[in-house]
Amino acid sequence: MSGAWLATGAFAGSLAAMAAFGLAMDRHFEDVFGRGRAPGRWRLPLRVAGGACLVAGLLASLALQGRTVGWVLWLGVLTAAALATAGALSYAPRAVPWIAGGAAGVLSLACALAAASGG
Repeated sequence: MSGAWLATGAFAGSLAAMAAFGLAMDRHFEDVFGRGRAPGRWRLPLRVAGGACLVAGLLASLALQGRTVGWVLWLGVLTAAALATAGALSYAPRAVPWIAGGAAGVLSLACALAAASGG
């Protein structure tokens, strides 16, 4: 059962990271929060959170598939998360903060449940 949680955590971490990196950009921040607004003081925390979520997703992939296949799994999950984020930023930009928050919550839950089940 911990394998399913690790796979979920890998995708959720990548999705949260891509959303955070997207929101750290001026163009996407304006699309989400209105024209004339810039990330300003939120740019660095968004980038740090995105990096932390990327690392968490990578660690989940490596724990699930090992050091050889785990990297390939992570790159595939990262690609899927980037496509999902690009689609959300294009068609429903105001939903991106909710998607990122939900993905971060799922990442936390998946990591806790994987750790509790011995994964």
